[in-house]
Amino acid sequence: MSTATTRSEKFMPNGIPKNVRVYDNGGESFDRYTVVFTGNYKGRNGICNYLAMSEHPTHPQGFGQHGDSPQVIDKPTYGHLGKKITFNDLPPDCQKVVIADYKDYWQI
Repeated sequence: MSTATTRSEKFMPNGIPKNVRVYDNGGESFDRYTVVFTGNYKGRNGICNYLAMSEHPTHPQGFGQHGDSPQVIDKPTYGHLGKKITFNDLPPDCQKVVIADYKDYWQI
């Protein structure tokens, strides 16, 4: 097994990003979904990176915006982000964007 395959399986078992927390505010705002990237990935340096997005973040009328914060945005509470959901609960277009970012962060 190659090193790339081993690394990918470690950080994305069954193709699912391991080091993310995902939230859904139920449509209370246009940026319905928030994904917080966790772990000690490339470039983190104590910064909390996150992605806020609509159901179709790459569509011309959709929304997808990256952000960062010196504090973890969902700890100790996350109620302001909505309900915690699994990665598989994200719409397919959101999953694609998260996977692309995740692979970049973890150099997969």
